[in-house]
Amino acid sequence: MDFRRQRATVIGLAREGTALARFLAEGGATVTVSDIKSREELSEGIEALVGLPIRFVLGGHPTEILEADVVFVSPGVPLEIPILAEARKRGIPISSETRLFAQLCLASIVGITGSSGKTTTTALVGEMLKKAGYRTWVGGNIGQPLIGHLTDIRLKDKVVMELSSFQLEFFAPWPGKPAVGAEDLAFAFTDQGWSPPIAAILNITPNHLDRHPTMEAYIEAKVNILRYQGLGDVAVMGYDNPVTANLESRISNRKSRRVLSFSLRTEVEQGAFVRACPEPCPERNRRRSRRDGKVVLRLGEEEWQICAVADIKLLGQHNVENVLAACAIAGAAGADPQSMSQVVTTFTGLEHRLELVRTLRGVRYYNDSIATSPERTVAALHSFEEPIVLLAGGRDKHLPWEEMAQLTLRKVRHLVLFGEARPIIEKAIHDAQRTMRSAQLAIHRCSTLEEAVEIAAENAQPGDVVLLAPGGTSFDAFRDFAERGERFRELVEAL
Repeated sequence: MDFRRQRATVIGLAREGTALARFLAEGGATVTVSDIKSREELSEGIEALVGLPIRFVLGGHPTEILEADVVFVSPGVPLEIPILAEARKRGIPISSETRLFAQLCLASIVGITGSSGKTTTTALVGEMLKKAGYRTWVGGNIGQPLIGHLTDIRLKDKVVMELSSFQLEFFAPWPGKPAVGAEDLAFAFTDQGWSPPIAAILNITPNHLDRHPTMEAYIEAKVNILRYQGLGDVAVMGYDNPVTANLESRISNRKSRRVLSFSLRTEVEQGAFVRACPEPCPERNRRRSRRDGKVVLRLGEEEWQICAVADIKLLGQHNVENVLAACAIAGAAGADPQSMSQVVTTFTGLEHRLELVRTLRGVRYYNDSIATSPERTVAALHSFEEPIVLLAGGRDKHLPWEEMAQLTLRKVRHLVLFGEARPIIEKAIHDAQRTMRSAQLAIHRCSTLEEAVEIAAENAQPGDVVLLAPGGTSFDAFRDFAERGERFRELVEAL
């Protein structure tokens, strides 16, 4: 890529910002990186860019950084900050690493979003396409940014991207006109939106309301993944989620695309679903259940049985939904049923997602640090029949805790609360106790994850499951959910 004589400012030196700054600088652009953090706080990112002609403006965002042909924004940067308001006022194009990659990528892109399940589904789709023989790249909100691999990606490759609501905000049209001579760098910043030719919204539930001003704004950001699709493109949507089941009515070009669905409860016309065993179930001498059923994929006039639900290695009903979604998406992208079957019957999951850390003295310890919302904690709790010692807490995202509190009273023996959200969760538990009968729940309170693991180990009995599924984010004590999960793993291994 040749970006000589073009000026770019990158706001936010996080994972995406670092990769983008390198890509632009190596292409010859004049690059400025701005971040509110200090040089010491950003030492890792700065070290990764040593030797490149990049100017760093740290500790704030002075207006001088707007002496640029385009401003790129990292996903963690709020779009309402004053410097971006000034950029819009001046008519400077604003975009992101993800948007630029999507515009420059030669290969067809599969985009996947949702409030939960998108990382596991993205990984499954990537593995299915690889197994089917495609040269496949997986990235976006998972793994390393793909912008650095842009020159290696070929036309016939497959690119599978997990996309967050923050990344999808930039798929909408953004105001601003490239300066003369900067069109090659900034052509993505026209008044045209962009959506991947195969796009999936798994589900939409309240999430990230600490960042998005309203639930409606959050939904609108998610819908960008479908909104700008064209003739012959494919949309995959969760049939069982009330929001995604009704998304078509929100999209003006809905007749031009092919729509697939996936469902645990309904045999959808096109897509993936679970077909329950006939009555009685031939494989088990009891009443039929969808847990005894088969994963079925229906595309056009053809139908394939992918596997038995019982053969899926991933824990939990929510992961059966992820498998269904992956089959519909991968099928649309060209994977064959045999490859799908081989993947779903061997794939055991990703770290920090119901990850079995250790079995000690008859107690199994699971790391589900990815559970950064109450809804994800609910999904984790539903994955076990055994008595549970639950570690919950972290930082609240202003989401409802009622359903989690009610399920905790039904399934948890010991609740260990830690971090900033512990009084909020405890209040939700006490409110739920007023309206429902439950076994006696022991509540333990502490400040840190270290204390929480110690308390859990002291109270767990043989046959119990100790489950880290916090329900809150990690930002009160850790850099991200992965660092929290790694610390939990270390603590459990040290018991």
